[in-house]
Amino acid sequence: MTTDDATRAGQHRLRTSDTEREQVATILRAAMTEGRLTLEEGEERLGLCYAAKFRDELLPLTTDLPGHGRQALAQTPEFRAATRRDRRAFAGFVFVVSTVLVTVWFFSAAHFFWPIFPMFFLFMAFARHHGGPRHHRHPHYRHHQPVAPWNAP
Repeated sequence: MTTDDATRAGQHRLRTSDTEREQVATILRAAMTEGRLTLEEGEERLGLCYAAKFRDELLPLTTDLPGHGRQALAQTPEFRAATRRDRRAFAGFVFVVSTVLVTVWFFSAAHFFWPIFPMFFLFMAFARHHGGPRHHRHPHYRHHQPVAPWNAP
């Protein structure tokens, strides 16, 4: 018996939390907004979602949605606002660290502009995690809305 089987079978079932139920409910609401679920089907699934006591009861509610509904979750206004806040915070961090490095270089009277190396890695990290269309393909759920274990990639 694997670990997954143990969490879904008999007395070893894991109880779900309010946060996990609310995450699945958000996915279902987003699917209803997109037109993937009818109003009746969405309300039925929402009722089952809020009545669920165990994690394995939530899994069937999103299995027929593309990506188990994670794409719909990433399109919600709350997630987009959280992503913008995260991007601004990281940009501020990069700016402050770069300013400190350049100030240290200026007062050290070094002939070579050595802060270019750590600044390069800082800017690459910013571009990697917060730049362009790649960011939309692989959103960072762990920062703002933890993904329940059964929906994790």
